[in-house]
Amino acid sequence: MALDPRNAYPRPKQPNQDQDMPGETEAMSPRPDHGEESYKGSGKLTDRAAIITGGDSGIGRAVAIAFAREGADVLISYYNEEEDARETARLVEKAGRQAILMPGDIKQEDHCEALVKKAMDTFGRLDILVNNAAHQATFDSIEEISAEEWDVTFRTNIHSMFYLCKAAIRNMQPGGAIVNTTSINATDPSPGLLAYATTKGAIANFTGGLAQLVADKGIRVNAVAPGPIWTPLIPSTMPKEKVENFGSSTPLGRAGQPAELAPAYVYLASDDSTYVTGEVLAVTGGRLML
Repeated sequence: MALDPRNAYPRPKQPNQDQDMPGETEAMSPRPDHGEESYKGSGKLTDRAAIITGGDSGIGRAVAIAFAREGADVLISYYNEEEDARETARLVEKAGRQAILMPGDIKQEDHCEALVKKAMDTFGRLDILVNNAAHQATFDSIEEISAEEWDVTFRTNIHSMFYLCKAAIRNMQPGGAIVNTTSINATDPSPGLLAYATTKGAIANFTGGLAQLVADKGIRVNAVAPGPIWTPLIPSTMPKEKVENFGSSTPLGRAGQPAELAPAYVYLASDDSTYVTGEVLAVTGGRLML
């Protein structure tokens, strides 16, 4: 029987909760679903090699699980969330694929170069790059946003994507795929997330431009635009009242789960989408990308 999308996962209100940035999966209530029990692979990515930034938790973990169950080896890039990263690696290895853990700061170009080199040295190839890691913080006014905060947001969300794409494209063969993570905020910006929303608009634009720039290399570039998704970023970066009601503004009336995003990334990384490049695939619970 088909799932009713309104009630497929928990609806608000979420329990009152607060975490320090960047947040931990195990401290969340309800615990996010990354597809640990539900995702079933069918060989769409057999023997491919992928880098996933922010692969320790949230959407990144769900994508890592899905990619592994579709047959890919995965390099999991993360900042310093060791416990979450080890759990993601365990799930990748449980699927019978190789997992590499690489902590570090993707704001630094040399670290981004090292990620690609590690993938090439270990896997002998790089077929997929998923730019998923992001920084966000909530502010009530522009006066509260420091120059340092603005810089950190852009360096994490934009600069790293540029560094990684540049390094990856040098090593990708025709058939390679880059999947960036933009957001509903790219076209419907939340005022409290001004810096974050601005970078997400830039990611959508970068995706379209880069897709055209590398089409003659046989490399595709697309993006997924999540709506409100229940990940550790939410209780660690938003006021408690917004956390409690998170997702209630969508037509489906609830937040999405990371597991509901993973099939979009699989589609854009696989041969199912060989004629798709420069596109943004919205997974927003019904909120429109205008």
